[in-house]
Amino acid sequence: MSDWFFKQGGRDKLSNLMGLDAKIDSTLSETGSRLRDFWNAGQTFFARFQLTGWKRLVNELASEGFTLGAGGFVVLFALAIPAFNEFDEGRFLTGQYSVKILDKDGNEIGKRGILHNDAVPLEEIPESVIKATLATEDRRFFEHYGIDVLGTVRALAENLRANDVVQGGSSLTQQLAKNLFLSSERSLHRKIKELFLSFLLESRFTKREILKMYLDRAYMGGGAFGVEAAAQFYFNKSVRDVTLAEAALLGGLYKAPTKYAPHINLPAARARTNEVLQNLVEAGFYSAAEVHEARLNPAKIIDTRVTDSPDWFLDYAFEEVQKLGEGRGQYVLTARTTIDLSLQKAADDAIVPFIRQRGRSLRLNSGALVAMETDGAVRAMVGGPDYGESQFNRATSARRQPGSSFKVYVYAAALERGYTPTTSVRDASRSCGRWSPSNYGGGGGSGARMPLWMALAKSLNTVAAELSFAVGRENVIELTQRLGIKGIRKSCSMALGDYGITPLEHTGGFATFANGGKRALPYAVTELYNSKGELIYSRERDEPAAPQIIKPEVAAGMNWMMNKVVTDGTAQRAGLEFTHSAGKTGTSSGPNDIWFVGHTGRYVASVWLGNDDNRPMSHGNTGGQIAAPIWHDFMAVAHKDMNIPTLPGLDPHPVQLAEQQRIAELRRTDPALAAQLTGEADAAAKASRKLPDAARSILRNMATDLRKAAGLEAKPASDGPPQPATRPGNRAAIPSLTPGRTADTATPASGSVQ
Repeated sequence: MSDWFFKQGGRDKLSNLMGLDAKIDSTLSETGSRLRDFWNAGQTFFARFQLTGWKRLVNELASEGFTLGAGGFVVLFALAIPAFNEFDEGRFLTGQYSVKILDKDGNEIGKRGILHNDAVPLEEIPESVIKATLATEDRRFFEHYGIDVLGTVRALAENLRANDVVQGGSSLTQQLAKNLFLSSERSLHRKIKELFLSFLLESRFTKREILKMYLDRAYMGGGAFGVEAAAQFYFNKSVRDVTLAEAALLGGLYKAPTKYAPHINLPAARARTNEVLQNLVEAGFYSAAEVHEARLNPAKIIDTRVTDSPDWFLDYAFEEVQKLGEGRGQYVLTARTTIDLSLQKAADDAIVPFIRQRGRSLRLNSGALVAMETDGAVRAMVGGPDYGESQFNRATSARRQPGSSFKVYVYAAALERGYTPTTSVRDASRSCGRWSPSNYGGGGGSGARMPLWMALAKSLNTVAAELSFAVGRENVIELTQRLGIKGIRKSCSMALGDYGITPLEHTGGFATFANGGKRALPYAVTELYNSKGELIYSRERDEPAAPQIIKPEVAAGMNWMMNKVVTDGTAQRAGLEFTHSAGKTGTSSGPNDIWFVGHTGRYVASVWLGNDDNRPMSHGNTGGQIAAPIWHDFMAVAHKDMNIPTLPGLDPHPVQLAEQQRIAELRRTDPALAAQLTGEADAAAKASRKLPDAARSILRNMATDLRKAAGLEAKPASDGPPQPATRPGNRAAIPSLTPGRTADTATPASGSVQ
């Protein structure tokens, strides 16, 4: 064995390996020695910089300060990112639309756009207006860099001494940042954004530019933005011509324009004006003698306002106009909209007094109401309790948890996949991870079996959750997207409405069911005219017909089940005596949000109530107890006649049957009156306006000649009442979506609910 090893050159190989090992060892030893020498040299070099005594203390403090400063910079940068994302110069520098807005009947109801704001240069705004603004809102405006620390401390001390909020600490720049980019939500998150945006504005614009933007964009009450619009509104004159007393009145409006608006509360406005005059003296801008005459001769108000200006809707319509006008090169526009001022007043009367009178006891301070036709035409909109206090539109922008009102979309997805209103389901559900659904009041379900409609009427969380698992949560999300509802995400509890949705989106989603399954995306503008009076947009002409996005039998089934929610379930307070109604209540955990969304054959409306800061309301508040009665009160006033279409899936209401018979008799005896009552005359007039005059004349002459030739006179057609729709109260009502099965025994294609 050893001979064989040496014959193969084993000794040479062994010698080579030992040499390689020695070389590695020597290299490592030499490298280590050089590193030690380098380290010792470095220590010797830096030893000369060693500090002792007070120098070392200063050095340590500076080092720690640098470390903390670097960390603080990272934190500040992280906090500033959301604020920087809000900064969009296009929202206030390039705004160029000037829009006159008309209601559905063509009456002017308001204006929006740049002509409201910056028609007067800063040089032409009187000194009294500028001084009244600075003396009241920010006396140190030209001395600070966006944040007035001394002013904030002074305001805090005054508030503590008065045990109330008597002075605000926000600088004029901070107020401008809030007006331009943020909502009026009272939260730390919003205040941090406001802080950084103030610094950003100060770095991008001069003090004069910031002051001009503030004077042009501050809300001054009555739908007027900016001092020029306010002067025109209250005094019927340009701001160039206001007196000191009038300037002081304007200066007092920034804090609470609705509270101190003279056309709403003249005594409060004059008391506030005297405060501003006193501020002018305390700031050293005027002497006591100079303001004395203004006290003796207060500003005289000229009421030029539009009664009950629908400001929430005007803002919404203005946003839609800008989208429709994009790329057309037209900026001075007139928009005919969908709003019905009588319905708007009914909406205001239904929800605003309720919040003011009962909000404190129920621990809620905000709400919204949206009403539209079944095709999506928005007829009324209330975006909050007080437009003057906060212009944030909760109806279009607040994403709130819909609670159980979201279950409608889950049940609709189930009907699309084989369930019927009478499918038997069980009051129980599987778990999803660590989460298990429980019904209102606690408990994971009784295990009892019941028809699908009863589970919806009782608003059982267990059944809704199980349905979402059985039909697939992805399919529920896909359905909401078809209905125009954005942002719903997959989660275990999504069937219970755990993700935010706006009242406008929610109303549009329900409108699709009322519309027989045809898409009903909300809209506000029907016609758009340029400055020459030329029609540049017509919804009827330029928009495609609404597609059928849900099968008619599915929409009919959902309407029937939602009617059961009103007649036999959680929304009995929404029942109307003169027509069928359908809808769903919603109450999120807390409760933080309460809802009722419902519809008749003519209108769809949603009611939301809650708190802007998402604080919980009084325990026991539910959509059925609070929101449904508000919806009922609005709908009772909104329906002006009883000629109400029948909801798909329901029998005509007895009141509607009687009305249809009455109209049929009128068509026989008084066709003109019947056409007026049913709107046919208006529709015919509208259709005739689309024809050129020559064409109308030719057609009229042809019709006359034909009647003469035939020796006949035109007779009105006699329309009988429509045939009653079948109701799914038995097996023949809505046929099973699963072939070969009865409605009672149908098993959904995606699995039964257990």
